[in-house]
Amino acid sequence: MSHAFGPGAARLGGLAARLLGWRPEHFWSATPAELAAILAPFSSADQPLARTDLDRLMEQDNG
Repeated sequence: MSHAFGPGAARLGGLAARLLGWRPEHFWSATPAELAAILAPFSSADQPLARTDLDRLMEQDNG
């Protein structure tokens, strides 16, 4: 199974670069959950991020 990891990872890295605009270091530092979340199909039930939520996230980041 390990013999298939390298080519598959290279293929996914290339797709992430083309589809997401990610540089290699962004792909390799992403967790599987982050990659799955960004590639998940958008649903009409999904709500856009509210400004209050964005402000709260920005405050947490500036901590």
